[in-house]
Amino acid sequence: MRSGAAAGQAGIVHDTAFYDSDEQFLDVVLPFLQEGVAAGEPTVSVFGEPKLRLLRDALGPASSVLLIDGQGHYLRPAVAIQRHRQMMAGYVADGATQIRVAGDVPHPGVGVAWEWWARYEAAANRVYDDFPMYALCPYDTRTAPPEVLDHARRTHTHVVTPSGREPSSAFQDPHEFLASALTPVAEPLQARPALVDVIDPSPGRSRQAVAALQAVAGLAADDLNGLLVSTSEVVTNALVYGRGPLRLQAWADRGRIIVTVTDRGPGPADLTVGLMPGAGPGGYGLWLAHQTCSYVSMWRGPEGFTVRLVADSPGA
Repeated sequence: MRSGAAAGQAGIVHDTAFYDSDEQFLDVVLPFLQEGVAAGEPTVSVFGEPKLRLLRDALGPASSVLLIDGQGHYLRPAVAIQRHRQMMAGYVADGATQIRVAGDVPHPGVGVAWEWWARYEAAANRVYDDFPMYALCPYDTRTAPPEVLDHARRTHTHVVTPSGREPSSAFQDPHEFLASALTPVAEPLQARPALVDVIDPSPGRSRQAVAALQAVAGLAADDLNGLLVSTSEVVTNALVYGRGPLRLQAWADRGRIIVTVTDRGPGPADLTVGLMPGAGPGGYGLWLAHQTCSYVSMWRGPEGFTVRLVADSPGA
């Protein structure tokens, strides 16, 4: 039987909270974790430093809460989803009827672009719904920008405070949110003329054109190979599922390559595509891109549907 606010509910229960001090953080997160332990539920904390240290000190060495380093866990949304699902599948196989997970999702206030993490927060209401997951995603109002705080209210069904829990009046259906709320991250490098600009290239020609930019970028081998495979997959998707003409553009600077693929079609109906393998037409290729690229953006505009792939090698 599920405990706490999730009692009597199936699937994911997805809450957020807001705090502006370490004391408020502990006032919200500690009871959530301690109630899970008291109920005998698998209870997981996924926070980066210094929140990880705060919780470790407050819980004590004897606590059964699993403390995961959030900085390593939240590398990319698709990676985080895969890790969460594997973990929850293991707990359910062992008989768990509820799994509590509290974690802080990256955002621009900690130096991470927000767009694909906003997609993650909306998609969580679907991609975890086949597990008895009770999730709490608190946000620090001292560092999270207003857009992030607004999106947190729109992607979580409830808001938790030290005095209780109430429905979020701003919550939106994930499909509605993904279709209307997200703005592509601005990339200053794209203000320059594209070094590659071709119409209707084959996947092989696309790889060759992007690979030629290695002379400028000097990416690490793994980063370059991941980008080339992702470019090929996205071009193939556009040729198979999109509407011509297809346009491939690319920009490069030392340690960085940006690739955009635009076709005249409307793009996938499900904008969570890429966060899970095989989710809809072209889902595997986009999922692969989400696994290997530094950043992936997707949007609909006057020119059609665009996928932007970014590969970074900061030490190049």
